[in-house]
Amino acid sequence: MLSLCCAGCGEGTPSDTPDLGRVSGTVTMDGKPLANVAVTFEPETGKPSFGRTDESGHYELVYKNEQGAKVGQHTVRVTTPTEGPEDTGKDPIPAKYNTKSTLKKEVKQGANEINLELTSK
Repeated sequence: MLSLCCAGCGEGTPSDTPDLGRVSGTVTMDGKPLANVAVTFEPETGKPSFGRTDESGHYELVYKNEQGAKVGQHTVRVTTPTEGPEDTGKDPIPAKYNTKSTLKKEVKQGANEINLELTSK
């Protein structure tokens, strides 16, 4: 009887967590690393994953509290922080990579290295 009660008590994936692929990479603009930018992967359905680049432009995505992003096709958005004294009101990242993103990437099971090579033109 006890084994029946605890059959679902293991450390399995919660039912609301989709299949995830680990995602990391580097964000560059015109060949130069972009530091301290937010990277968002938005799946066609479900919740997005987020990351932030370090000084060398490297990022890793997190879905809720887990490493990765939902497996499947995503719209990718790269944005700069909009707070603080250096905010000039003009985003240095073209809209085609953020508010009007046309950047699409596919996340697969396992490890995914997805480098984002942006251009300012």
